[in-house]
Amino acid sequence: MSILVDESTRLLVQGITGREGEFHTRQMVEYGTNVVAGVTPGRGGREVAGAPVFDTVAEAVDETGANASVIFVPARFAPDAILEAAAHNVPLIVCITEGIPALDMIDVTAFLETQAIHLVGPNCPGLITPGECKVGIIPGSVVQPGPVGIVSRSGTLTYEVIWALTERGIGQSTCVGIGGDPVNGLRFIQVLEMFEDDPQTEQIVLIGEIGGTAEERAADYIQEYVSKRVVAFVAGRTAPSGKRMGHAGAIISGGEGRAEDKIAAFEAVGVRVAEHPEQIADLIEEIRA
Repeated sequence: MSILVDESTRLLVQGITGREGEFHTRQMVEYGTNVVAGVTPGRGGREVAGAPVFDTVAEAVDETGANASVIFVPARFAPDAILEAAAHNVPLIVCITEGIPALDMIDVTAFLETQAIHLVGPNCPGLITPGECKVGIIPGSVVQPGPVGIVSRSGTLTYEVIWALTERGIGQSTCVGIGGDPVNGLRFIQVLEMFEDDPQTEQIVLIGEIGGTAEERAADYIQEYVSKRVVAFVAGRTAPSGKRMGHAGAIISGGEGRAEDKIAAFEAVGVRVAEHPEQIADLIEEIRA
């Protein structure tokens, strides 16, 4: 098994005719993802990588039965793209777009809370179930099937950790990049719950970073509800207070969001915390021994 995406995923690409959308659509198709449709207003009737292009999500869903969407549209259009997919009951929406204003995302997430819809992102690399389905921009060449679930706020560190595990022959069940914006869709807790319920996932890797309190809340959830062993890494140990580091949400402000507080929260509930990303593979091997 896996979480969120698998061989049954029928993917719709919003923004498929743009440079990024077309490039990554071809990468996803090459990996084996079933891309059934694309949407670009005014470009209906075209075809990209074998997928028909429609003018609206409504047409695409009606014609193809798409059950997931990935969004590659500019930031000013992305909130409406998310809402369009949600309005037509696409159960999984993955938004790669970065730079969406937090106020816009507050409105989007408020609407999604009333729907049975999962949003991954925005400003994220997407997710991949090795050997089955890739939705987004995680390189398919670095993954292999296995028992370790990965959830991460950081895109680049996700790739680095996956590769470190793969080099040791440790495969992954599903790798989920939730993004690091201050207002986003799925959080650590929701993905941890999915991994806890997934029989294929035996261990979990959580990659956090400075800013906010998502990691502290995840630590509380792990103590109460997660029986599987979790290994963590927190990026930004040396970040100065008040300076944004990478993601919009990666900022220490008002005495909250420090790496040392997040590390202490994990260690207090028995989660081993790596000092650098490559050490995650060492800790997973120790757990599996």
